[in-house]
Amino acid sequence: MATLAVIGGSGLYDLPGLSQADELAVDTPYGPPSDRIARGSLGPATLLFLPRHGRGHKIPPSAINYRANVCALKKLGATHVVSVSAVGSMKETIHPGDLVVVDQFIDLTKKRVSTFFDEGVAAHVAMADPVCPLLADATAVAGKKAGARVHRGGTYVCIEGPQFSTRAESQVYRSWGVSVIGMTNMPEAKLAREAELPYATIAIATDYDCWHETNEDVSVDAIIAVLNRSLETTKRLLAELAPALPDAEKSPAHGALKTAVLTHRSQIPEAKRAELAWLLS
Repeated sequence: MATLAVIGGSGLYDLPGLSQADELAVDTPYGPPSDRIARGSLGPATLLFLPRHGRGHKIPPSAINYRANVCALKKLGATHVVSVSAVGSMKETIHPGDLVVVDQFIDLTKKRVSTFFDEGVAAHVAMADPVCPLLADATAVAGKKAGARVHRGGTYVCIEGPQFSTRAESQVYRSWGVSVIGMTNMPEAKLAREAELPYATIAIATDYDCWHETNEDVSVDAIIAVLNRSLETTKRLLAELAPALPDAEKSPAHGALKTAVLTHRSQIPEAKRAELAWLLS
C-alpha cells in the first residue's frame, strides 16, 4: 500500500482534512525530527505530514535535522516523499503564486550533514536524476487538476541561508539558468535517495528574489502574503495526488542502495550496523 509523506515548508504547518489522524513522536538514531508526525487518511490514501521547520516555524534551514526527518518518515512506512517549499523565482515566466515541479538541484549548502553513510561505511548512490520523474509527473498533473499554474521541470538552487541572496549572487544564479532558489531541499533530496524513497518538490514561487528590476526585493512579508494565497491550492493538489501515486518500484530511487554500499558488511562497525538497521537489511 502506497503512503505519501508530505514535508511542509514555510507557512504549511498542518494539513487539515486528514481523517482518523494521530500525531506520532518518532525516535531515530539521529535524534528527533522537526516535530511530531501526523498520520491519517486523505480520501482513500494514507498520508504522513511533517512540518519541516516545526509548528510555529522554530527551526531555521541550517538547523533542520534532515536525517532524522527522512529516517522518521521511512520508519513510519512512507513510500513516496513530496516536499512543499517556498522559493524565489529566477525566471520572468515564473510568477509569484506559480507552482514549479523541478527535476534538478544545485546544492550550495555548506554546514549540513548530507548522508547517512559518514563514518564506518561508504556508499555512493546515483544522483543524476535526483527527482523521481514518475512522481514529478503525477504531482504536476495533480496541480493542474487543483487549478494551479504549474511549470513542469527546472532547476532548484539551494543556498545555505538564512539570509536571502545578494544582488550579485542572484545574477550569477540566473546566469546558470536555474528556475527557482530556496534554502531547504538539500540535503533532503539526497537523503531521500539514500533511503530509496521517490522524491519530488512542489516549489511555490513567492517572489523574484532580488534580480528583478521592476519588482521589490524579496521580504518575509511578501513571501507570507503569496503563501497564504497559494496554500489552499497546494492542499487541493495533495488531495489529488495522494490516491494517484505511481509505482515506487519503477522509480530511480528503488534499489538505490543495491550496488551503492562499498564497505563489506563484515567490516561495518557494530554500532554503525545498529544505526543503519532501519535502512540496511
